[in-house]
Amino acid sequence: MPRIERTASVSWEGNVARGTGLASGDTGSFSELPFSLPSRLNAESGKTSPEELLAAAHGGCLAMSIASELTQAGSPPERLDVKVRIVMDEVAGKGHLIVGSEVDVDARVPGFDEARFDALVRSADEGCPFSHLIRATASVTVRARLNAT
Repeated sequence: MPRIERTASVSWEGNVARGTGLASGDTGSFSELPFSLPSRLNAESGKTSPEELLAAAHGGCLAMSIASELTQAGSPPERLDVKVRIVMDEVAGKGHLIVGSEVDVDARVPGFDEARFDALVRSADEGCPFSHLIRATASVTVRARLNAT
């Protein structure tokens, strides 16, 4: 795979408690996504958070990695549904840190063997750059279910 570089821009106005930020992808795929401290602490309607963006990035990377493994095995998936929960918590002496990424995968791959599927998911997780990045300081848990019908 060639080297990949992507850029996003963020602006912030105000103090941390009452300020707001906007995040935009330089490709134009997303523009001025609002975020704030309240959106980090609660599920504030209409605003995102850095943790939610990380969850989406990890899920997207892992979905592509699983699809690649299945395709190389001769059985591209009909559908992959991936849900990721990023957990940030206070760590004694270190402040707030990302401590985990919990991934649930539902895969529809007709006629595929479950044991082989589990091995391919492990391989996909090992090959996912975002899993590597998160594992540098946190845990990654991947639970995958196969619907082979």
